[in-house]
Amino acid sequence: MTGAEHTAGAASKAAPAGWSRRQAWRWGASRLRETKAFTGDAVMESEVLLRAAAAISREEFFARPDAPLPPAAAAGYRALVVRRAAGVPTAYVVGHREFFGLDLAIDARVLIPRPETECLVEAVVDALLCRRDPLVVDVGTGSGAIAIALARALPGARLLATDVSCAALDVARKNAERCGVADRISWFAGPGLDPLRRCEAEGRVDALACNPPYIPSAAVATLAEEVREWEPRIALDGGPDGLDLHRAVAGGAASYLAPGGVLAMEVAALWDQARTVGGLIAATGAFGPARVIRDHAGAERVVVAERISGRGDRRG
Repeated sequence: MTGAEHTAGAASKAAPAGWSRRQAWRWGASRLRETKAFTGDAVMESEVLLRAAAAISREEFFARPDAPLPPAAAAGYRALVVRRAAGVPTAYVVGHREFFGLDLAIDARVLIPRPETECLVEAVVDALLCRRDPLVVDVGTGSGAIAIALARALPGARLLATDVSCAALDVARKNAERCGVADRISWFAGPGLDPLRRCEAEGRVDALACNPPYIPSAAVATLAEEVREWEPRIALDGGPDGLDLHRAVAGGAASYLAPGGVLAMEVAALWDQARTVGGLIAATGAFGPARVIRDHAGAERVVVAERISGRGDRRG
C-alpha cells in the first residue's frame, strides 16, 4: 500500500486538502465503505461526488487523475462525502441525475429517475415515430424526466404533464427550461387523470405515459433506507397492492386517447404487477391485447396497449 492509500484508508475523517484527485477519490471511497448507512458502489459514487465538487467531466478526471485538487474543491468534496455517508442519495447530494441522455436537476421534492424508466420512454417513442405532431400526456411527471425526454426525442410533439405535487411541478418546469423544451410542455396540478379535464384533450391524445407509485404500502418499510427515508413517499406508495394509480389510469385513459393511441405504464418487477395491469386494461374493453416490455435487466417493466374503436369500450 502506498503512503497516499494508507492516508485515504486511515485518516477517513480528514479533509483531502493538498491531495491529488486520485488520492481524494480513494479517501472518499474508503469513507463511504466504512459507513453503515451506505450500501452503494463506493468507488463509483466517490468519483461522482469528486467530479461534482471539482466541476470536471469524467473524461477530464481520468485524463488527469494526479492533478492537484484545489482547496475549495477539496472542502466541497468532503462536505458531499459526509452527506452521502449519512445516507442522503447521491442525486440529492450533487443536485442532478442523468436520464435518457439529459442532465436533470433533482432534489428531495421529486423521485430520483431510474434507468429502467427509460424503457417507458423508448416504448412511447417507438409507437409515435411515424406520427406527425403527436399529443402526449405524462401522468405523475415528478422531475419531468419522462415528458422532457419525450419532447427531446419527438421534436414535433406537444406534451401535457401532470402531478399531484405542485412542488414537483416546480422542479419539472425548471428542468424543461434547462433542457430547452419548455415551450412544448404544459403543466397541470392534480391527482391522476383529473387535470386532463381542463385541457379539452378528450379523444385527441396519441400516447399516455405513466410511471405511477407502485410499491405496496406495507412494502415501503422494506425499501433501502436511503429510498424510504429520503425520497417522497407520495411517489413510492401505490396503495395496498401498489396499483391505485394504475387502476385510475387504466379506467379513464380511453376517454382521452384517440383510436390507435397508446397507453404505456411502468410496473414493478415484483408482485406480478404486469399481468394484473394487463388485466385492468383488458377489462375496459377499449384496448387491444396488452404487451409487456422487459427492461435491460430482463425484468417486466412496461405494459403497453393500443386504443381501439370506441365501440368496443365497455365503459360506454
